[in-house]
Amino acid sequence: MPAGQAFKPGERLTFALKWTIIPAGEAVLEVLPQEHMAGIDAYHFVLTARSNGFIDAFYMIRDRVDAWSDVTMSQSLLYRKKQHEGRTRRDITVSFDWEAMTAQYVNRGQAREPVPISVGTFDPLSIFYWSRSMDLVVGGRIQRAVTDGKKHVLGAADVVRRERIRVPAGIFDTLLIEPDLAHVGGVFEKSPDAKIQLWVTADHRRLPVKLKSKVIVGSFSGELVSMTGTGPSPRNNASIE
Repeated sequence: MPAGQAFKPGERLTFALKWTIIPAGEAVLEVLPQEHMAGIDAYHFVLTARSNGFIDAFYMIRDRVDAWSDVTMSQSLLYRKKQHEGRTRRDITVSFDWEAMTAQYVNRGQAREPVPISVGTFDPLSIFYWSRSMDLVVGGRIQRAVTDGKKHVLGAADVVRRERIRVPAGIFDTLLIEPDLAHVGGVFEKSPDAKIQLWVTADHRRLPVKLKSKVIVGSFSGELVSMTGTGPSPRNNASIE
């Protein structure tokens, strides 16, 4: 990828999920080929999460989230989520009307009233990719408007510390980030008082390598096990097998 670019189409990151200490399944983050949407060149991001056979027996997870943003990463264009978590079933579309400055949430054909949004608002998945291009400094905070179609809030993330960690994919020099999206629904429904922690590489790629959080049925974590299409690793942040 060009120097300084955090990601490009073809990037695929695979994570092993654990529920407490029990292997729970797999999650994959992908950047698909660019598309043309309503006259705009768009990135297409996908997150899938799937529980394994053991977890399926009592809390099956089959989630897929698709998100489209313009290639300048200035705003979201469309967001879709097919969610199957335990007894929860949702088929959600959030459409963005930038002329009317609204976003509308539809679940299984049932539409909510559009919510007002501000310039540059992102959906819950695209905002992560936007954050990868930001200048992250320990002690700093990044902020950006985000909506899940039901609420429009100012999403924030604090950069807590620099830390070298080991995951199945290797050893990485990382920055620990704690996002605050308490009022916006994500892929997993987390407990109201849960803390999300995300470790991203300290180089320009800001690759996510580890995630820890808490869901309604207990804590979960994800660790990077493989990656393709990420570009060369800087010498001071290469993974070590």
